[in-house]
Amino acid sequence: MASQHSSKKVVYAALAGNLLIAVTKFAAAAWTGSSAMLSEGVHSLVDTGNELLLLHGLRRASRPPDLAHPFGYGREIYFWTFIVALLVFALGAGVSFYEGLRHMRNPSAMEDPTVNYGVLALSFVFESGSWWVAVKEFRRAKGSLGYLQAVRESKDPTTFTVLFEDSAALIGLAIAFAGIFAAHALEMPELDGLASIGIGLVLALTALMLARETKGLLIGEPAHSDVQRSILAAAQADPAVEQANGVITVHLGPQQVVAALSADFVDDLTTADIETCVTRLEAKIKALHPEITMLFIKPQTTGTYRQRRQAMVEASGGP
Repeated sequence: MASQHSSKKVVYAALAGNLLIAVTKFAAAAWTGSSAMLSEGVHSLVDTGNELLLLHGLRRASRPPDLAHPFGYGREIYFWTFIVALLVFALGAGVSFYEGLRHMRNPSAMEDPTVNYGVLALSFVFESGSWWVAVKEFRRAKGSLGYLQAVRESKDPTTFTVLFEDSAALIGLAIAFAGIFAAHALEMPELDGLASIGIGLVLALTALMLARETKGLLIGEPAHSDVQRSILAAAQADPAVEQANGVITVHLGPQQVVAALSADFVDDLTTADIETCVTRLEAKIKALHPEITMLFIKPQTTGTYRQRRQAMVEASGGP
C-alpha cells in the first residue's frame, strides 16, 4: 500500500502541474499565434489526460480478486500505462508534427513573443516541481541500481511514466524557447514550426520508450532475483523439504506476485505431513514477502524438475 501511495503522490503532482500549464500555454498560443506554443499546449493537455488515466488504472488495480478475476486486477495499471504511451504518440507527437508542418507551409509572424517567454518560464517552474517529485520517488524506489537498469527492472510503471513525461516536457520547453526566440530574432517564422516538429520527435521517442517498457510488464515479468532466492532459501530451510528445486514467479501488478514452487519432499512423509508443510511454507513465505498474493507448491522430484527445466531452456533457444 505504501508503494501505491507513493505512485499516487507522483501522479497527483504531475496532474496539478500539467493542468495549470496547459491552460496558460493555450492562452499564450491564442494570443501570439505561436505553433510551438500550441504544440506545447497539446503536449500538456495530453499529459493531463494521461495522469487521469494512470489514477484510473491505480484505482482499478487495487480491487480484490473475485470469481471473474481470481488473480486480481493488478495488470489494469499496466494496461492503462500502455494506453498512455499510445496517447503520447498518437495525440502528443501526431498533433505536434501536424502543427509544425502546417506552420512551416503557411508561416505567420508572432504577435508578441514576450507573452510566450513568460508562459515558458512559468511552465518551467511548474514542470520542474513535478519532475523533482518524480525523481525523488524514483530514486527512493531504485535503491543502488542505475537509472536505466531501474527502469528496466521496475514493476511500477507509474513513477517512471511520470518521470519520462516530465523529462520530455522540460526538453520540449527548451525546444519551444529556442524556436520562438530564433523565429523572432531572425524574422523566420518557419523556425517556430520546426520547433513544433522537434517537440513531436521528443514525444514520439518518449512514447516508444514507454511502450517498450510497459509491454514486458503487460505480458508478464518475473519477480526480482533476490525475491526468488529468498523463496527457495525459505523452502530449503524447512525440515520436510529434501530439495527446493526452483520457483517461477510473475508480476500481476507492482505489489502482486504469483509464485509456483517446485519442491522434493522427504520420502517418508505422509500426505498429512506434506499438507502441513505446504501450509507452513505458505505462511512463512508470505510473511517474508507480502507482495506474494498466491503461492502454489508442487511436489516434484529433482530429476523430473531438471528435465522439464531443460526442455524449457531448449525451447527458448538457450544452451
